[in-house]
Amino acid sequence: MIYFDNSATTQALPEVVDTYAKVSQSIWGNPSSLHNFGGQAFNLLEQSRKQIAELVGVNPDEIYFTSGGTEGDNWVIKGTAFEKQEYGKHLITTAVEHPAVHNSMEQLKKLGFDVTYLPVDDNGQISIADLKEAIRPDTILVSVMAVNNEIGTIEPLKEVAELLKQYPKIHFHIDAVQGIGKGIMDSIFNDRVDFVTFSGHKFHAPRGIGFMYGRRGRRLTPLLAGGGQEKNQRSGTENVPAIAAMAKALRLLLSNEQATNDNERKVRQIIGEHVSQFDKVVMFSKNTDNFAPHILCFAVKGVRGETIVHAFEEYSIYISTTSACSSKKHLASSTLAAMDVPSDISTSAIRVSLGDQNTVAEAKRFNEVFDKLYTEFDKLS
Repeated sequence: MIYFDNSATTQALPEVVDTYAKVSQSIWGNPSSLHNFGGQAFNLLEQSRKQIAELVGVNPDEIYFTSGGTEGDNWVIKGTAFEKQEYGKHLITTAVEHPAVHNSMEQLKKLGFDVTYLPVDDNGQISIADLKEAIRPDTILVSVMAVNNEIGTIEPLKEVAELLKQYPKIHFHIDAVQGIGKGIMDSIFNDRVDFVTFSGHKFHAPRGIGFMYGRRGRRLTPLLAGGGQEKNQRSGTENVPAIAAMAKALRLLLSNEQATNDNERKVRQIIGEHVSQFDKVVMFSKNTDNFAPHILCFAVKGVRGETIVHAFEEYSIYISTTSACSSKKHLASSTLAAMDVPSDISTSAIRVSLGDQNTVAEAKRFNEVFDKLYTEFDKLS
């Protein structure tokens, strides 16, 4: 099997699963309990928080545990809106965000908030000039993804941060679900970013666990009311086994970050250069510094993306259409639509997303299969 769908989810590493199992079996106390057994769970919880904070270069009290990227995005966006609505009801995001951001914004519009969606260029990037023009006296939030989940564009986070230094009261949120471990941590954690959201299953941790960075002094209205966990900000008994496993996964990820990125770029380049030779291939991801190393998105004119996905599946090669969240619903790519790609081409788009376990040999095998299938695709189109 060749697994090229790492942007959808990654395989939990054996040592990460081992941590999860050991904690589940030996430290199952509730970290809020007063007895010593609960204290053991609490200590492990706080050790994990400290380790994650050290790995990303922030303070432990700025790390909050969530169920993943979707919850984190919802919390920051709605929590900002509810917390700051007396100061304004205008929010800014981009036209290429993940549904967790886009749909949260759409929900807020129904509650009387005003949302500006920034357009993107043919690389999927926003313009700082457009952002500056969109900011109003009643703007309370700017939310920009780090790496686009469909084509891999890296947004100009440092430039956004520099502009927002002129507007210190506006919350700046980054959805970094696809950006963790991709060589851009200095852009994600700069001195003007207020909130950053992450999802563990994107870097070999279990599903259903994530974390959020929230800068000291920045306030959000909690979305979950209950027992007051996470400093009264995110109620619900903490999933200590998954949190400990996520801390280990993050340590492993960042300890090999440069080597992983170099390998992903090499694998992506081998596939990208090969398929680009074919007349009916339209390439959306580029081999430049403006694109993350792990995502390659392209279309084969005249062949629907799901047809291509299933064709590769016959050879035990697993890829996806442009977004796992939209693939089974047969939804068109929101990113490619925002880039003004015609629908007859965008519906033919597929995504190859790489991880640290992928190899040059797998890339060459992909190319061999692509050569075989292209003849069949040519007949279909």
